[in-house]
Amino acid sequence: MPLANVESARFWRDSRFRDMECLSATFLTHEYAPHAHDTFSIGAIESGTQIATLSGRREETGPGDLHLIDPGVIHDGAPGGEGYRYRMIYPDMKLFVDILEDVTGKAFHATPSFSGGLPRDPQLANAFHAAHRTLERGAGALESDESMFSVLAAIFARHGSTIVVPVDTKERSAVARAREYLVENFDSDVGLEELAGVAGLSRAHLIRAFRKEYYITPHAFLTDRRVQVARRLLRQGRMPADIALECGFADQAHFTRHFKARTGVTPGQFRTG
Repeated sequence: MPLANVESARFWRDSRFRDMECLSATFLTHEYAPHAHDTFSIGAIESGTQIATLSGRREETGPGDLHLIDPGVIHDGAPGGEGYRYRMIYPDMKLFVDILEDVTGKAFHATPSFSGGLPRDPQLANAFHAAHRTLERGAGALESDESMFSVLAAIFARHGSTIVVPVDTKERSAVARAREYLVENFDSDVGLEELAGVAGLSRAHLIRAFRKEYYITPHAFLTDRRVQVARRLLRQGRMPADIALECGFADQAHFTRHFKARTGVTPGQFRTG
């Protein structure tokens, strides 16, 4: 499928999958800032290539490659060559587990995870595109359920695993305290000295250790946290101008710039999708 010569993004929520967020987009110049989702990010590229950094590894992906990103994992994305067109869904943990249980007929007692991140699997990538198109065109409930349920179960069977909790260390505990502090105080103007005091590390040590653990700086994490909260408020129908100030952004333009850099769409598009 040839690339269009203009950028476009269609965002919607599918009520048949508990308002799961869905995206189909063509990006020629748009670059995602490092960010994370509180859901899974599952998708594939239809044409062109994308260059992405995932867990510190930089890779170029194209048709036949899957994007399988766990909740909370920092990643970015930029056009490779002349750009790319891709399709994504963002199922939350409960929805994904429900789908696995529905398809297998068994209770799923572990936490699903995708350790590979960007595996190459042309067969499942094509199956995902087909399932995604049934959602986008508004096909009947049974057709949509069967296609998406089946492809997600197949993707997990081939590329999924369960989360292994890393061994704790003093430094990891320190940056975890800093991270949690940013999560809880996202709407405040947190300073580096204040955050270093929470972690019990020097300012330079905190920045270095935080980036090592989460592949992102404390400030970039705070901005991403603000965007995540803003997404929830937009889903509730709140106005972007009000959300900008409530989430700690300087103004609506500042909010819009950072929101699009992490979602690919404007707050207004996201609110009405």
